[in-house]
Amino acid sequence: MDDCILPAEVYALAKRVVEENRAAGRTVTVAESCTGGLVAGALTEVPGSSAVFHCGFNTYSDDAKVRMLNVAPDLIEVFGAVSMAVAWSMAQGALAQCDADVAVAISGVAGPGGGTENKPVGTVVFAKAARGDDPENIHADRKDFGEDKSRAEIRLQAVICALELLLPPASP
Repeated sequence: MDDCILPAEVYALAKRVVEENRAAGRTVTVAESCTGGLVAGALTEVPGSSAVFHCGFNTYSDDAKVRMLNVAPDLIEVFGAVSMAVAWSMAQGALAQCDADVAVAISGVAGPGGGTENKPVGTVVFAKAARGDDPENIHADRKDFGEDKSRAEIRLQAVICALELLLPPASP
């Protein structure tokens, strides 16, 4: 697409997410922190995305995570905003706030500052929740994209991972 604001690989992946979820009859939502709405932006760049994309939650601050997604303040205090526990709670909260079938949450340290020894710059956590799934069956992952990467590179990789998580499972 010539007039797309996204890198070609991101647009192609977002288009796949829209097409494959439409074919599967699924709607999606995202709860974003370090990506600041980029996943939602990628999805809505695709014509016809309104058939699939329900809404996005741009919860950059801890307060927004608590107020908009009902993340327990204790989770943030104990594990930190960049933790699988918080990402999982964000995904569950996104599903509770809308009618989407699947939610993906992203939280991370994009840098250049803010990293710690346990969570250096480049650490990003993801969680995926599906309506009707057992909430005890947690789907979460931590990626370490590298302290040597720029903020833009880390956020781009986070967007790609989130979009991949939004793809429906492959048919057997």
